[in-house]
Amino acid sequence: MADQEFRKGDHVSWASHSGRAHGVVKEKLTERTHVRGHPVNASPEQPQYRIRNDDSGRDVAHRPEVLRREQS
Repeated sequence: MADQEFRKGDHVSWASHSGRAHGVVKEKLTERTHVRGHPVNASPEQPQYRIRNDDSGRDVAHRPEVLRREQS
């Protein structure tokens, strides 16, 4: 299965320790960076997405294969 592409503003969900978490895509990450102090090993070949969590308001980073597009 090909990795999905997401755009800024897309509403997505992912599995978390407390069930499904939801948020909005803020940007596509294509280079190594840090999100909330955690290293993110993103690259053009293996991008990740910065997402603003709906419940906590905090930013998280996830690989596209763990994300599911939701209706906004």
